[in-house]
Amino acid sequence: MTGAPSPDRRRFLTAGAAVLGAAASAQLWLPAAARAAEPPLPENVFSLGIASGDPLPDGIVLWTRLAPDPLAGGGMPDETVPVEWEIAEDERLHKVVRRGTAHARPEYGHSVHVDVRGLRPGRSYWYRFRAGGRISPTGRTRTAPHPHAKGGSLRVALASCQNWQHGYFTPYADMLAQDPDAVLFVGDYIYESAPSSSGPRRHEGKGEPYTLEQYRNRYAQYRSDPDLAAMHANAPWVVTFDDHEVDNDWAGEIPQDPDKQTHDAFVTRLAAAFQAYYEHMPVRATAIPDGPHIQMYRRLEFGRLVRLNVLDTRQFRSDQATSQAAAEDPSLTMLGARQKQWLLDGLHDSPARWNLIASQIMMAETDILPGDGKLWYYDAWDGYQAERNALLDDFASVRNPVVLSGDRHLTMISDLKKDFADPSSDVVGAEFVGTSVSSNGDQDQAAFHAQFDPLKADNPHWKVIDAHRGYHLFDIRRHGIDARVRVVDTVVSPQATARTLATLHVAADEPGVQVM
Repeated sequence: MTGAPSPDRRRFLTAGAAVLGAAASAQLWLPAAARAAEPPLPENVFSLGIASGDPLPDGIVLWTRLAPDPLAGGGMPDETVPVEWEIAEDERLHKVVRRGTAHARPEYGHSVHVDVRGLRPGRSYWYRFRAGGRISPTGRTRTAPHPHAKGGSLRVALASCQNWQHGYFTPYADMLAQDPDAVLFVGDYIYESAPSSSGPRRHEGKGEPYTLEQYRNRYAQYRSDPDLAAMHANAPWVVTFDDHEVDNDWAGEIPQDPDKQTHDAFVTRLAAAFQAYYEHMPVRATAIPDGPHIQMYRRLEFGRLVRLNVLDTRQFRSDQATSQAAAEDPSLTMLGARQKQWLLDGLHDSPARWNLIASQIMMAETDILPGDGKLWYYDAWDGYQAERNALLDDFASVRNPVVLSGDRHLTMISDLKKDFADPSSDVVGAEFVGTSVSSNGDQDQAAFHAQFDPLKADNPHWKVIDAHRGYHLFDIRRHGIDARVRVVDTVVSPQATARTLATLHVAADEPGVQVM
């Protein structure tokens, strides 16, 4: 994979991936008799757009959801609808290499997840859907490199935390122009908060979502953002969730407010939230929820260049600590025993040059008490000190571990230390905590620096901290990772100007981050 788009890919971006060629060949897809007999669907049945995800060397997941009335449960009849799909080697879809028919079922919100196989590694493809006489926008995706490919480069965009009510998703317009090979989204795709009139946009509905239909409506509203839709249509996404896809600061089967949500009620809410998440994400059938459980941690390979370990830091964690002593309790777990062993096995037997860990929450220490003593955010890895410290100890024997995180609504780029209590401790890795797409809106920069600059002396491992909205962009090659912090000047307007706030480098086999 390469970060620089080819002329054909540039033309596709310029033409607008979300609309290219949609109607031109719709009448050629089916025989005339079949077209005449086909029950018509409303014109806006593909209102939620299209997406792809979880690239393999020979495969990709293609996604859409039929929803002519997206903010009212979808608006589809209570019946299964056939959906044709095709994927081609060219943007006009003349060189079709795979096609078939999927079934949009009412029990899954008429969503479609096509797990296409038999593709060629390391190349771009174009795809679309057709149902009820309607044809979807055309999307572009890309497969992973050949399993034994050692060279080349991979451009990855890191994003998280997009709160509809806090602003428009303007960073995606710049991300689209940067043309990443893949987008890694590490949590808070939606926010479950009730509607508020204080921001530039207002959540649909009358309160927090609890039922499946309410979660479906919330996802549908977020999917209507044009910059988000365009980015989904132009690159494969690798996704995982954090807390706001369900309920703020939930842990395992424990809600934020157990005095207001009974266990049974919260388990029912989990099941609804997970099903809506599956219905709206380009993930494989392995992620079909089993009631209040969903399989989200998984591993993706990008040749011998990158192994990407995607974590689930919500379903298996102990409840959050509420004191410093409790945060150091060795019985607390963030990952659960099985996922932790899976991660360690994958790190130690990895053939890849770079071992990336997608963690929803920050792993490096954040000491928010100036001077002597420590004070931590307990919802992050700081609240699970024993497990975090043991993991960092293992990093010392892992080749080029780099953690990619979200949650904070801040850019926080750090060296990972073997022992944060000892400033002279060895550096064992690097962490990039991506800022938010829109959460916290246009933050007061002076207030941020007044709060955080006095903490730098207590956190010498921090390399860059900032409170602008945006995302991080990584160009990964064998010799190193070149990272850029891309930020926008505003999210309270649909238009924004982007710039590079900081440029950093991680050298292969030299743990830590260098500010360039």
